[in-house]
Amino acid sequence: MSALERRRTLRGALGGAFAAAIWALAQPLDKLVFKTEYDDVELLGRALTTGEQWYPLGFAVHLWNGALFGALYANVAPAMPVPSVVRGPALALGEHLAFWPLTRVSDRFHPARDHLPGLAGNRRAFAQGAWRHLLYGTVLGELERRLNAAPETIPPAPDEAYASNGRGSLEAALPAQPT
Repeated sequence: MSALERRRTLRGALGGAFAAAIWALAQPLDKLVFKTEYDDVELLGRALTTGEQWYPLGFAVHLWNGALFGALYANVAPAMPVPSVVRGPALALGEHLAFWPLTRVSDRFHPARDHLPGLAGNRRAFAQGAWRHLLYGTVLGELERRLNAAPETIPPAPDEAYASNGRGSLEAALPAQPT
């Protein structure tokens, strides 16, 4: 992997972690809007511990997942034949649709399943998850686009004796001192 690809991947991971943090911080509001207690940080954290440390653990895993997705995204997005503004949301919503069927497994086998809302068949939770992925994908897509943008080329300064009319500049044609 070249240094350029490593930088692209790292920047994508940073964008993904940041977008995941935005997602996690927006959850209290979207839980009110969608009228469901579905919480990704809680789902992840309570899979790791039954103690009070579920939130910091869940938040860390959520950021890690966001960073992994962002790193992958940074390397896949440039090859996508769609406008850059669509890439992040499209891939994030695609991930949501692809993995939502696993909610049946979570509802059945999650260690804290008795303390979490059921997700399989829950239309509000599905819509809430779609909203979260749309938010994440939009933030990730824009951050990655800005972080991995090609450097701007600055045109060289025009030569003093050059003019767009091809005849040189007026300043070069006139003497510096009146005669």
